[in-house]
Amino acid sequence: MHFDTYSFWFDFEPIGQSWNISVPRYIPTTLGSNVTIGCTFTVPPKSRTESVQVYWKKPERSKFNTFDKDPNAYVFHPNDTFVLEKYRGKTKLIGNKNLAARNCSMLLDGVRNTDVGPFYFRIEMPHYTSYSYTMNPVHIDVLRKPTPPSLSAEVKAKVTAYCSVTHPCPTNAPEFSWSQSGTASRRSKKLNTWQWKTISTLTFRLRPTTSNQTLNCTVRYRGGKQATSLFPYDLLCFIKIKYQIN
Repeated sequence: MHFDTYSFWFDFEPIGQSWNISVPRYIPTTLGSNVTIGCTFTVPPKSRTESVQVYWKKPERSKFNTFDKDPNAYVFHPNDTFVLEKYRGKTKLIGNKNLAARNCSMLLDGVRNTDVGPFYFRIEMPHYTSYSYTMNPVHIDVLRKPTPPSLSAEVKAKVTAYCSVTHPCPTNAPEFSWSQSGTASRRSKKLNTWQWKTISTLTFRLRPTTSNQTLNCTVRYRGGKQATSLFPYDLLCFIKIKYQIN
């Protein structure tokens, strides 16, 4: 095996399947957005200790001597001076490193074209043992153009339109705007460890003057990227007529 770029380090002999981690393999995100890398881990029962340090790394040689047996560079470290310069101030551990919680999730702020990874998690238990989860890397798929939102509608006495997108950071959900005035609301739900779905709902009365126009929903992501989907008002009128006949 050739190791020009990747270095795999085990500080001890792995024990069975007790050193496990759950992370997404690929995370698609829009350029400039924030990304939450959802992460949970386990360690062998006899390896547990109250003193735990957790890090995120990438397979790139570090310029600093941190006396770590894994020589690859830090993407996240509690001491920011050990982090690769291009990631300083851009990463944050948002999980709880306590072994009872086993949450190693990391926030990556303002994704750039170069932030594709791979990234991997490392745990250290001072005076005991350490482990790098190099066999479970996370890759970021940076999208230059965001995917248009999903747009649907139902018509009864009023029109209720639904505009939704998925995104990888719950604290920086995209902003929604509508071309039509009405009563708008928004809600989010978690789909899995790294993906959330946010839905904007707009309720309004359909008027004859809206014929030959479109209902537009625009989603703006952190970083300024935006995408729009549209729904023809004529189709809404057709749905309304069909509803009235039924």
